[in-house]
Amino acid sequence: MRHGKKVNHLGRTDSHRKAMLANMATSLIKHKRITTTLAKAKALRTYVEPLITKSKSDTTHSRRTVFAYLKDKEAVTILFREVSEKVATRPGGYTRIIKLENRLGDNAEMAFIELVDYNEVYGAKAAAEKKTTRRRGGAKKKATEVAVEATEEVKAEEPAVAEEASATETPATEEKKED
Repeated sequence: MRHGKKVNHLGRTDSHRKAMLANMATSLIKHKRITTTLAKAKALRTYVEPLITKSKSDTTHSRRTVFAYLKDKEAVTILFREVSEKVATRPGGYTRIIKLENRLGDNAEMAFIELVDYNEVYGAKAAAEKKTTRRRGGAKKKATEVAVEATEEVKAEEPAVAEEASATETPATEEKKED
C-alpha cells in the first residue's frame, strides 16, 4: 500500500532529485515547454505550480523563496515579470501535460509539459470565442424577433412600391383615370 507516500522518488537520491527538478523547472520557465518522461512531468508539475502561485505576489520574501527552489536568477526574473502577469487571473492549473509516443530506445512513456497561457494553438481559439450566458428560451426569442423584423421590412417596402408604380404611369393614363 502507498499510505503517506506522496513523493515519486524517480529512482534518485534526494539531492539528485531536487537538483533535477530545479533544472527542469528553470527550463520550463525559460522555454515555456519541455519534453520529458511522463513520471518526471508529473513530478515537475507538483514542484513548479506552487512556485508560480508564489510569483503572483512580487515581494522580496516570495522572490527569495522561489530562488531557493530554482537557483537561477534569470528564471526567477522571467517568472516574476512575464509569467506572473499572464497567470494573474488564473486560480491554478498553470501547466498542461500532453502524452506523446513512447521513446524508441527504452519504450518509456513520454510527454511534454507546458505553461498553459503560452500555448498559441489553444490561446487563439479561446480568445476568438465569445463567452455567452445560456438562458432558457433564448432561441425562441431570437426567432420571433427576426420574424417581426422581416414583416416590418415587408410592410415598409409596400408603400414604396406603390409610389414607384404611380410615378411610372404616364400623364395620358392619369387623364383616363380622371374621366
